Amino acid sequence: MIELQHISKTFRVARRNSGFGEAVKALFRREYTEIHALSDVSFRIGDGEMVGYIGPNGAGKSSTIKIMSGILTPDSGECTINGLTPWKNRAAHAANIGVVFGQRSQLWWDVPVIDSLELLKDVYKIPANTYRDSLEELVTLLDLSEIVRTPARQLSLGQRMRCEIAASLLHRPAVLFLDEPTIGLDAVSKIAVREFIKKINRERGTTVILTTHDMQDIEALTERILLIGGGRILLDGSLSELKSRSSSVRRLTLQFTDGSLPPLNGVTVQNCENGHAVCSVDTDVLSVSRAIEAYSAAVSITDLSVEGTTAEELVVSLYKEFDI
Repeated sequence: MIELQHISKTFRVARRNSGFGEAVKALFRREYTEIHALSDVSFRIGDGEMVGYIGPNGAGKSSTIKIMSGILTPDSGECTINGLTPWKNRAAHAANIGVVFGQRSQLWWDVPVIDSLELLKDVYKIPANTYRDSLEELVTLLDLSEIVRTPARQLSLGQRMRCEIAASLLHRPAVLFLDEPTIGLDAVSKIAVREFIKKINRERGTTVILTTHDMQDIEALTERILLIGGGRILLDGSLSELKSRSSSVRRLTLQFTDGSLPPLNGVTVQNCENGHAVCSVDTDVLSVSRAIEAYSAAVSITDLSVEGTTAEELVVSLYKEFDI
C-alpha cells in the first residue's frame, strides 16, 4: 500500500543574469527564487495496482517519485509505503522497491553489466538461489544474453534501458517506479518490455507507478491515471473514464480530389493539404455520417477512416482543460 497525505516540497533556486559582472555580484549577494514543486499532494495506491502518473514537464512527477523512493524529504506531509516512511527507513525501504530513471543509470559505466548485477546482488543481500533464478529469468525475457557481458558505456540507449530494468528487478521488489522506462527503445523492444512489466505485475503482484510522455505505454500498462500539474493532483480516475469524457469526438481522415472541404458546424479541420485532411467531429453537434455526406457533395472522396479519440489527444485536451 502506498499512501501520500498532504505532501509539499519547495526548492530554493539561485538566479542571476549573464555576464562577468553579474557573476561577481552573485558572490556577495545571491538572489533566490522559490519553486513550489509539490503542493498538498495526496493519493493512495493499492497493492498490485499499475498507475500512470502523467503531467507536463515541471509538473512535479519526478519530485513525487524521488520522495516515494526516499531520495528527497518533503517539507511537510506524510508518505508510507508498505508501512515504511521512505526518507526515515531508507535501507529497509530500498530493499522493497525498484526504480528506473530513463535519464539516470545504476550500472557501473566501465564494467560489464554482469559485474554490476553481481555487485547489486551483494548490495541487496540476495540469496544465491534467488539471484540465479532472477538473473536467468531477466536475461531470457529481456533478451540480454548477447549484451550482459558488455560494459555499460558500450551499449546503445535501448540496450542499456533493458539492463537498467533488469538491475531494478533483480531483488524482486514489491513496488516498481518507472520514469520513462521505454525511452530510446525500438518498437520490438518496447513491446517486450511492456509484456515483461505486465507479467511481473500479474505473477508477482508487483505495484507499478509509471511516469512517461509515451501514451502508448500508459494505454498498454495502466488503467488508472493520476494527472499532476503545477505541483497539484488535478485528476484521479480510470483511463476508460477519461476516454468517456471525450466519447463524443471522432477523428475523420479523408483522401479526396477535385475541390476543397467546406466549413461545417461541429467539425474542426486539424490539417488539410495535398488532398489529405484530418478532422475532429463533435458528434453532439453533427453526426459523422452527416459530415461525410456534406464532404461527399463537395469533393471526390477516395478513402476515409473514422477513429475515436487517441490517448495523446485525450491528454492534450486535459492539459487544455486544466490550463497546464
